[in-house]
Amino acid sequence: MAYRIFLAGASGAIGQRLVPQLLAAHHQVTGTTRSADKAARLEVLGVEPVVVDVFDAKSLSRAMLAARPDIVVHQLTDLPAGLDPSRMAEAVVRNARIREEGTRNLVAAAAAAGVRRMVAQSIAWAYAPGPEPHAEADPLDGAASGNRGISVGGVIALETAVLDAPFAGIILRYGQLYGPGTGADTPGGASPVHVDAAAYAALLALDKGVPGIFNIAEPNEAVTTRKAAEELGWRADFRLPA
Repeated sequence: MAYRIFLAGASGAIGQRLVPQLLAAHHQVTGTTRSADKAARLEVLGVEPVVVDVFDAKSLSRAMLAARPDIVVHQLTDLPAGLDPSRMAEAVVRNARIREEGTRNLVAAAAAAGVRRMVAQSIAWAYAPGPEPHAEADPLDGAASGNRGISVGGVIALETAVLDAPFAGIILRYGQLYGPGTGADTPGGASPVHVDAAAYAALLALDKGVPGIFNIAEPNEAVTTRKAAEELGWRADFRLPA
């Protein structure tokens, strides 16, 4: 079934790999970006671009109402290109704000527009210390301090807002991304996932899986991805054609 999709963060690392999958599946896509230049590139691809700041709640709500989406896909982040270590300390704070305030605005706009489902990006390395591999029901590390505490706090706020919304909420806890646009060409971290496979999970979650949380990563010892494979039909080896 084809849907009207509101893709928040269409020009980001996952958004860029998700757009061709959505269009190939015949979905109508409205994509947000904060850059007029990136909006022009989205339009060339076949996306209806919207230049909007997620922190501008009124403008975001107007854009959502105009798009009349069936489903919102939340792929918003605020991270430096290539995850530049010299810029990550300030980026952690900005990214946590996106996850908390930005998600709150996105959920409110989606609810006002009568959206039926939201698929939102989270992370798979926010679990509290404990036996591994972590399953989705395991607690997050809410007691963390420093930059990790800021990051996990943003994750908890995002997931709570989406799961408590008046529509079906799907949370995708992505592992450490690699591949085009991520700044990493090869797998890294405890639970890596290729950006194409991460985007593929969002495509599947449009109409598969009951509301809840799914770990999205390649086979590893840190988190289990059995739920995503069984309920979404997700494959970690998915890649876009070269």
